[in-house]
Amino acid sequence: MSSGKLIPRRSILKGTAAAASMGPLFASAATAGKAGSDIGGLLTGPPQKNPTMIGVPFEKHDVIRFGVIGTGVRGTTTLAEMLKFPGVEVTAICDVLPSKTGDAVKLIESMGKPVPAVVVDGDHGFERLVERDDVDFVYIATPWEWHFPQAMAALKAGKHVGCEVPLSYDLEEMWQLVDASEAARKHCMMLENCCYDYDELLVLNMVRAGAFGELVHGEAAYNHDLRSILLGTSDRGKWRRHHHTLRDSNLYPTHGLGPVANYMNINRGDRFKSIVSMSSGCFGLNQYREDHVAKGDPMFAEKYICGDYNTSLIKTDKSKSVLLQHNESLPRPYDRINLIHGTKGVFRGYPSRIYLDADVKDDKDLDVWKNLDPYKEKYEHSLWRLEGEIARKTGGHGGMDYLMMYRLVECLREGLVPDMDVYDATTWSAPGPLSQISVAGGSIPIDFPDFTRGRWEAKRDSIPS
Repeated sequence: MSSGKLIPRRSILKGTAAAASMGPLFASAATAGKAGSDIGGLLTGPPQKNPTMIGVPFEKHDVIRFGVIGTGVRGTTTLAEMLKFPGVEVTAICDVLPSKTGDAVKLIESMGKPVPAVVVDGDHGFERLVERDDVDFVYIATPWEWHFPQAMAALKAGKHVGCEVPLSYDLEEMWQLVDASEAARKHCMMLENCCYDYDELLVLNMVRAGAFGELVHGEAAYNHDLRSILLGTSDRGKWRRHHHTLRDSNLYPTHGLGPVANYMNINRGDRFKSIVSMSSGCFGLNQYREDHVAKGDPMFAEKYICGDYNTSLIKTDKSKSVLLQHNESLPRPYDRINLIHGTKGVFRGYPSRIYLDADVKDDKDLDVWKNLDPYKEKYEHSLWRLEGEIARKTGGHGGMDYLMMYRLVECLREGLVPDMDVYDATTWSAPGPLSQISVAGGSIPIDFPDFTRGRWEAKRDSIPS
């Protein structure tokens, strides 16, 4: 179900009350109460009309021409990653604010690259960008509510799409993006950078080598104290805080879930089958606002409904389990959990540690975590082995942004199958609306949509070793 008319980004940035024009994703707990059944076709999806995009390679590109929608902080940092690679051009950029595109142009010029076409034409200026003949791939880094219309416009214009996370927070929109990708024969990817972090790729190699045995359980999270941003005055804080007034759900599921899904071969031999979710009350933002925001500020008129902690349990078709958490409104160190547990051992991140049957030689080794260092020589991923030095020196988020873009450019240049596709993007984003339905219905179990339409059983790699 569509969530109603989009709120112009500038209205949010000006602090206008816009919740009424969005409406809830689902009308009531009664709608959510249809657990395990066909909620208006949203769980089963519409009949397939076009062939799958699973296993479809990019066409080869001697020169890769990117169009960028959204030139705020995330858009410009990723734009800079793009331009580090030979044979890459940013031919067009778009934003609703001239100051943002101006900053992006200065960055591009500072890197010695040609100035791109600049589109600043209101909330729908992106429609001009996607129609350009000099754009092969559209990158989207805008507020979440704009991801769907911008990705759809790009696909309908015959462009590949790479979107920041999440792809959508609406199940109907997710099915429409799957269908649009298949109809256009163009990829619609979610650029989940955390899949390319050092430990995530090393552990992926260990999983594939059988070091953990048969996988049984995974844990993933986005636990990140964003209170100072959410209740600050930045553009990002304003539009992101707004979502805390709209939904009680996991607002941001993919950073932790993407890597764990890769470990567990989700959509590549197994699938998420069902989910149940619960939320705590909403206390953190209210307390922080009371302690840090000046009395009389318009923020005090806002009502936050998203629980501080959302916890979901997901079961797979092969009887594996996943714990998924979201918390961005309480004090704590950053943590994606990043746990994978099998019949021969367990890995847990933050801090990284490992326990394997194979390392237990006598009683002194029992119940003792070890660090990852002894495993790096054997299991370090080829991307980090080959490009790790430059990634660490120049790449964002410790190098994973660089390697994500390195791999995307490699696939586009050589005509390879992308590491992530529209089925991954929708599957990893789906806990957002599914958790909302479950919470609204009193933590009822919900069937998980199969966006592959039955093709999840075919075994294939995600990111090659």
